[in-house]
Amino acid sequence: MSKLTIVFGVLLILTGAVAFVETGHHPHSFIPVGFGLLLAIFGGLANTDDAKKRMLFMHIAVTVGLLGFLGTLPGIIATVRRAAGQVVASPVHDAAIVQTVMGAICFVFVALCVRSFIAAR
Repeated sequence: MSKLTIVFGVLLILTGAVAFVETGHHPHSFIPVGFGLLLAIFGGLANTDDAKKRMLFMHIAVTVGLLGFLGTLPGIIATVRRAAGQVVASPVHDAAIVQTVMGAICFVFVALCVRSFIAAR
């Protein structure tokens, strides 16, 4: 699971990099990069033979993923509103799309971690 955590961290880093280029170099597009770096770091730290340390770092990583998902809920809601036909201003729309992508990545990561934690019991 630690290698998968690193993969999800890299996905978030790439999401932030693409968002930075696509949104006209807006500094808020680095938010996914921060979460991605945290996931990659904790995934690397969890890649150990010590079961206690692995559990600790994976629980920290899933907490980071959960906070990443919860933080993107306003963007997900804005994307759903836009899809329902409501008018959303262009900068808000760009941010909402980035938040939706980040939220989807974090949600899948958290779901896989929960499934793994249940299976480990």
